[in-house]
Amino acid sequence: MSAPDPTEHLVRYGVPFAPELVERAVGSRVVTRGGLELVDFTSGQMSAVLGHGHPEIVETVSRAAATLDHLHSGMLSPPLLEFAAALTGTLPASLSKVLLVSTGAESNEAALKMAKLATGNYEIVSFDRSWHGMTFGAAAATFSAGRRGYGPTIPGNLALPTPDAYRSPFRHPDGGHDWETELDHGFDLVDRQSTGSLAACLVEPILSSGGIIELPPGYLARLRAKCAERGMLLIADEAQTGLGRTGTMYAFERDGVAPDILTLSKTLGAGLPVAAVVTSPEIEQVCHERGFLFYTTHVSDPLAASVAHTVLRVVTRDGLAERARVLGDQMRARLLALQDEVEEIGDVRGRGLLQGVELVTDKESRTPAVELIGELTEDCRRRGLHVNIVQLRGLGGIVRIAPPLTISDDDLHLGLDVLGEALRAVTKH
Repeated sequence: MSAPDPTEHLVRYGVPFAPELVERAVGSRVVTRGGLELVDFTSGQMSAVLGHGHPEIVETVSRAAATLDHLHSGMLSPPLLEFAAALTGTLPASLSKVLLVSTGAESNEAALKMAKLATGNYEIVSFDRSWHGMTFGAAAATFSAGRRGYGPTIPGNLALPTPDAYRSPFRHPDGGHDWETELDHGFDLVDRQSTGSLAACLVEPILSSGGIIELPPGYLARLRAKCAERGMLLIADEAQTGLGRTGTMYAFERDGVAPDILTLSKTLGAGLPVAAVVTSPEIEQVCHERGFLFYTTHVSDPLAASVAHTVLRVVTRDGLAERARVLGDQMRARLLALQDEVEEIGDVRGRGLLQGVELVTDKESRTPAVELIGELTEDCRRRGLHVNIVQLRGLGGIVRIAPPLTISDDDLHLGLDVLGEALRAVTKH
């Protein structure tokens, strides 16, 4: 008699399920029912910045669940006000108004509604390899996947070329990436497509699902200027890059360019469903006067506020942004050394503890090495490492590495050792 199918009663939602059930997770390790212990190079779904089962998160959830977990959406609580003050204290003065919600898609939905209401316009620009969520407003601004088969998207979503330094056709005579011309060309196309109702540009400072594409230095400032010229708002989606992961508290800090609206999720809840939108008093005031409505069941929930406040406290107190920078430098050095050794590693990119390795058939042709994806994923798993390989349309496979900010030096280097062994095995090096 065959064993029962564990997914018999589950809806499949777009990714292959891992072959074994996970029974527990602690720190940077995940343990399956069969006893396989995996170093977690994904932080769950790129979210658990403090690792799994962090004692202060456990204590916070236990206390909040017992005393103040959920309220009527019109009620406020001390944890909410304390969190909002703590969050805005980590941000530029222009970002001082907070809306607490549950998921990344939800925070982007709220940000898009704010931008449309505040500007009176409706067109949204995002990168052609973007991922901003699976609800309909966020999905309409997502160009990397999930667009076919669901009918018309929300009108007014326009694509901007992703500044991929490795693959972009825009080049200087010396072969360097000409992102300035690429951005100018992109906005020329946007202007031609626009009906004259541009509201906002929604971007990730590092496109994660799009292949770990880091915006070139100077790009964000020039993008903001392009937006200002057209009366558009700039929205930064820092679902994966916020809360220290890239080596600064927020990825936009590297460029010294604050967005008009910031969305946070994933990392803000350290693995729990917590998200936030942050904007300026001016934008909030206009939205309020025009009847902004985002009245949901779990808006301003005190349990979520308590968790997010704890995450902020731990990240700042323990210097985890700086730790991500230091460990990220070590990771990059290891990955670059592996690139020199393995012909199928075409590019290494990213920042802090969010980095990626692009797989190709060879460095000369840069042909995506599609056939390596499944084999590498499984080989890593057998050896005790869980990594996430981006498999979206047009991408040959980017090994996405985003371990918890609390990962030990030993686990980080163990995971990199395993990744190297698996790459050598599947590429026969």
